[in-house]
Amino acid sequence: EVLTTMARYDNLCKAIHLPVQSGSNRVLKNMNRRYTRESYMATVEAIREILPHCTLSTDIIAGFCGETAEEHLETLTLMEWAGFQAAFMFKYSEREGTYAAGKLPDNVPSEEKERRLRQIIDLQQRLSEKSNRADIGKVFTVLTEGFSKRSREDLSGRTDGNKVVVFPSRGETPGTFVKVKITGSTAATLRGEPVDKL
Repeated sequence: EVLTTMARYDNLCKAIHLPVQSGSNRVLKNMNRRYTRESYMATVEAIREILPHCTLSTDIIAGFCGETAEEHLETLTLMEWAGFQAAFMFKYSEREGTYAAGKLPDNVPSEEKERRLRQIIDLQQRLSEKSNRADIGKVFTVLTEGFSKRSREDLSGRTDGNKVVVFPSRGETPGTFVKVKITGSTAATLRGEPVDKL
């Protein structure tokens, strides 16, 4: 119902943040999550069917209590399958009051957590670059937010998929919608040129 509502209205962003945390069912159970790898994948498939151009971001934890090397690989394969446009990625640390802090040993060595997190970050970098590269040549309606971080000659805004776009300023003010043709990209940002008249 939520997805069909999002598809029906143009004023709703086509971006969903869907935390996965891990690609392993055993780890998800230990995290006290109420979904499985399979049910998560079914949700992503529903998003793809109903909102085919929706961007998808997630949260991932590396080195949760007792996570094996094989379970870490399950997370990497799920990331590849989902093709997330963005992710918030962290190594596990105990949080007071959680089930894990009280019941599960924090037994993945710190160096191993760092190594796994680096693999997750590197993979997400590649996925983000691939997603943004696919947008080159497309035209998006961009909501202007203000000047870019690097130049007062460029503006920064967001697509309805929550992707950041940098484009030359023509005097637009925050809150202005601008049609922008994408001419380049990095893993984090799209670069473009305005194609509509002021």
